Amino acid sequence: MQFSEFITEQKNTHMTHIEDKVLYGGVNGTREAINALRNLRDMLAGESSGKLSVKWDGAPAIFCGKDPRDDVFFVAKKGVFAKTPKVYKTDAEIDADMTGDLATKMKLALKHLANLGITDVIQGDFLFSKEDLVTDTIDGQKYTTFHPNTIIYAIPYDDAQAVRNAKIGIVWHTTYKGVDFESMKASYGVDVSKFKPSKNVWSQDAMLTNVGGATMNKKETDEVTKHLSNAGKIFNQVAGSTLRELERNQDLATLIEQYNNTFVREGQMIPNSNTHVTGLMKWVTNKFKKEMDKRKTEKGKMVQQKKLDEIMKFFSPRNKKSLVSIFDLQKNLVLAKLKLINKLNSIAKYDAFVQTKKGYKVKTGAEGFVAIDKLGGDAVKLVDRLEFSYNNFSPDILKGWDKPKR
Repeated sequence: MQFSEFITEQKNTHMTHIEDKVLYGGVNGTREAINALRNLRDMLAGESSGKLSVKWDGAPAIFCGKDPRDDVFFVAKKGVFAKTPKVYKTDAEIDADMTGDLATKMKLALKHLANLGITDVIQGDFLFSKEDLVTDTIDGQKYTTFHPNTIIYAIPYDDAQAVRNAKIGIVWHTTYKGVDFESMKASYGVDVSKFKPSKNVWSQDAMLTNVGGATMNKKETDEVTKHLSNAGKIFNQVAGSTLRELERNQDLATLIEQYNNTFVREGQMIPNSNTHVTGLMKWVTNKFKKEMDKRKTEKGKMVQQKKLDEIMKFFSPRNKKSLVSIFDLQKNLVLAKLKLINKLNSIAKYDAFVQTKKGYKVKTGAEGFVAIDKLGGDAVKLVDRLEFSYNNFSPDILKGWDKPKR
């Protein structure tokens, strides 16, 4: 499925990590992942043009615009694209459906975004309300900071007057057009220049308009090329039948991703691929054995045993051999991806930190990036899972929602 189709159906509420396109996308998905990284390599080598957006670590996700059914301004969460769209046009409707910090932020969004003259339906992430802003000194630098999720964003104090004047801050990344919610088509980017001026809303466009400062030299380009060349060679060794079977069996692909995430949570790279396949089989077996133990009846236990038996049929000698190659392929995609992300992080617009429970703050990169093809149709997510995803999972990293007022 091309991304232009995917976001029409899924409305850009979830995007797969680029290396996991191998698990979920079959032969075409694997080819798209390799080509996307090649295109980004060429872009950062100054040999081609393309579109990139920054993934900001905001929360909650927010939709707003004119309801095509009655032309009334609304705000919404991801339920806007449900079979029965859930949108909020009054404070009373928000209070009837949510409480606490979320309700407060949605009401602030309804009040202030309505004055921007937004006509399309657009999507973004909430970054801060006025009470979330903090003046802090980190490594001797005075900042205005906000901490919506895992990452603390820090803007030098003297450059942050517009932030401190604002009632809310939003980063925008997707525009939807259509005669009704069901048929709306999505495209990356939001033209914030068309908004009516408002000191109450600090709007950021997620698109990266200039990557000139991240241009790679020949040595860096060659390193990425080496990893991608290895990925291409390994791709030719993977049985197409294995990739197609995974593509058909999304539940199994999800289990494999979940197993891989057990290493992400520990901040570890996937180990030797042969060992990883053996570990995966044991992990799947133990997972379903635990589900069996939770069932009190023999019938319930047998249901789980049947599910396990069906999943384990996949692990034929041929598929196990291909899985070893798939994990090697994913490693090379990750190594190429990390080189590109590190280069992109060098042109970060704002400083970013994470905070441990001991109070120490450690500088980090962006949540990630989204690479969009030249036609704006296909797109892939690039995230340093050993850094951001580990921080996101780690109980040692203080999250924005851990604060008492949240």
